[in-house]
Amino acid sequence: MMHSISDIQQGVDKGDFLLLAKAISFIENNKEGATTFLEALAPANIPIIGVTGPPGAGKSTLINALISTWVEEGKKVAVLSVDPSSPFHQGAILGDRIRMKDWYLHAQVYIRSLAARGHLGGLNSAMLSLTTLMQSAGFDYIVVETVGVGQSEVEIASLADTTVVVLVPEAGDEVQMMKSGLMEIANVFVVNKSDRPNAQIFVNHLKQMIAENTPAENTPQVVSTIATEREGIAELLNVIKVHQLALHDGAQKNEMLFTKVMQLIMASKMNQVDIEKVKLNLASESKKAHFNIFKFAQSFY
Repeated sequence: MMHSISDIQQGVDKGDFLLLAKAISFIENNKEGATTFLEALAPANIPIIGVTGPPGAGKSTLINALISTWVEEGKKVAVLSVDPSSPFHQGAILGDRIRMKDWYLHAQVYIRSLAARGHLGGLNSAMLSLTTLMQSAGFDYIVVETVGVGQSEVEIASLADTTVVVLVPEAGDEVQMMKSGLMEIANVFVVNKSDRPNAQIFVNHLKQMIAENTPAENTPQVVSTIATEREGIAELLNVIKVHQLALHDGAQKNEMLFTKVMQLIMASKMNQVDIEKVKLNLASESKKAHFNIFKFAQSFY
């Protein structure tokens, strides 16, 4: 039996995250009673900040700098880092815990590495449930970091209130490929490691591409940072805050909620399907002449 959300909140208030960790595992493993537990949550309007971008851009270092600022302000922060899955045990490789080691035992910060488990889109399939849990547990900010595998990560846009795409000055070729992917879902672009050569040239090029490829009303901001030195972090936080305020009552917020509801409905429908029965019947039916995949699927609706 899962503990109550009030027990979990009390633990978070004290900096004791044991019950929270147990609740996450309870939800991830879809234990009996997980749905009832989730339906009892009363989430606060806490911003979810998605951080994505190609590997090596410094996403975790940037998050580390954000945490430093928030902790200094007395805020409580939850970070959910989606790591690549181990091919052996399907668990998270835990790279982000190493990079954020300074906060691992901090009473104001909870960091959890989650395995992608082969889920497309760069996010763990239970992430909607887990972020709602975090919004109910007494945190002030929630950060979701994706594995950084490329264009498939557009899924984060339907989860995060503000999506931050982190790049480095050498990412010119990657930006060219982003026009139909990350370019469309970014609310904020961060050019990290901006002390590198030609950084300003890259920033100007990025701004030009944004102007050519995004509607004026949805133009993402571009912020230059040196995360290791915490340079540009105050500006980034201000840009995120402005975006959150603009989003609060807008049509985009309603569209995001609609997408989340549809995800839950589809997941519920999928849970009603006997996967093993589908596989067994398919193995037999697919051998027949003129096998019709649409008619076959219809039999499981």
